[in-house]
Amino acid sequence: MTSSRLDAFPRHVRIAPSVLAADFGHLADNVKAAHAAGAHYLHFDVMDAHFVPNLSFGPAVIQSVRQASARVFDVHLMVTEPMRHLELFLGSEGDLFTLHVEACADVPSTLQAFRAAKKRVGLAIKPDTPVEALLPYLPDLDLALVMTVEPGWGGQAFMPAMLEKVRVLRQAIDREDLNVRLQVDGGINAETAVASVLAGADVLVAGSSIFAPGQTVADNMDRLTAALHQAGISLAPVE
Repeated sequence: MTSSRLDAFPRHVRIAPSVLAADFGHLADNVKAAHAAGAHYLHFDVMDAHFVPNLSFGPAVIQSVRQASARVFDVHLMVTEPMRHLELFLGSEGDLFTLHVEACADVPSTLQAFRAAKKRVGLAIKPDTPVEALLPYLPDLDLALVMTVEPGWGGQAFMPAMLEKVRVLRQAIDREDLNVRLQVDGGINAETAVASVLAGADVLVAGSSIFAPGQTVADNMDRLTAALHQAGISLAPVE
């Protein structure tokens, strides 16, 4: 998977509002608002209360809001042995499925199973996992995800030490000329978004800063994109 070099710095960045932070009483409306405000992806955090301590939602919730947006549905599977859940999620309208390297007994076979189902695949690492755990799989991925908080709960503070992992992955992706998106997830706001992109990220998952109570999704998206533009960072066209 080779790149056309369109992502040479300043990178064309994509924003993925995290649905976990939305108002679930008005979930479809929140998804529509994010779509209208220019979201590139919609990010869905699926948690099983085993791999991470929290329990979130399953494929029915993802499928229920497909009519609200035609954007890429980016499904982050924070579940033990994601292969067990493959059949459940095939009909969920998810486009891209990101698995955790720590959660898979056999990473290559799990990636291949999702690929065989015609799904795009990503691989994620927790903060305590060495970045080297991702490097061997980069040629087989559409996306690599560095968690910048401990997975399981929204609203946590960004962990700046994770930016070194982003730098290492960016160097590897560019060195091998791979068409792999590099995503960060956790504590992303106007300030940390810029720092993350400068380190090499090109997909920003933002939850609490986009779906903040008492503020509109449009205003929050504008605030984030304005900070990126001020830093000379370009956004990708919305597909």
